[in-house]
Amino acid sequence: MGEKKAQNLLNAIKRSKERELPRIIVALGIFGVGETAARTLADHFGEFEDLRKASENELTEIEGIGPKIAQSIREFFAEDANKKMIDKLNEAGVKFESYRREKGATPLSGLTFVITGTLSKSRDHFKKQIIENGGKVTGSVSSNTDYLLAGENAGSKLDKAKKLKIKIIDEDKFNKMLK
Repeated sequence: MGEKKAQNLLNAIKRSKERELPRIIVALGIFGVGETAARTLADHFGEFEDLRKASENELTEIEGIGPKIAQSIREFFAEDANKKMIDKLNEAGVKFESYRREKGATPLSGLTFVITGTLSKSRDHFKKQIIENGGKVTGSVSSNTDYLLAGENAGSKLDKAKKLKIKIIDEDKFNKMLK
């Protein structure tokens, strides 16, 4: 392996040890805990150890975390194999750093978005913007959806949004909402 490739690999390994708490929670593979639930948990607890020690009652008091997910989280942290895995991650240098997002009035506070179609940037880019500005992103259109951010070739999600009378916006309107 060439020196540059080896250094790139070492840099990638180092970066992988410094992920945000929500991404680490998702990576653990806890049944029922996807990106939205992981961010909710990280926002609520802020510390990995606080999440790890939380009771089912504490978990179900969090909006968006129901009894099944709470039970799944408790079972995950109670399993010896998972405890050992977390210890090994610590030994390998994975950082379970504090996670604090600024709370307060943000342009998208309390709004739920679905992203579809081809956009000028990746969906992850828009998803990150929505979350950083207080919004939530889900994968499917429902009556709880506030906005559908639609690019070209939007397809069935666009059809469903029209049927449910969900507000449909393009990138320009979305960017104006952030200002």
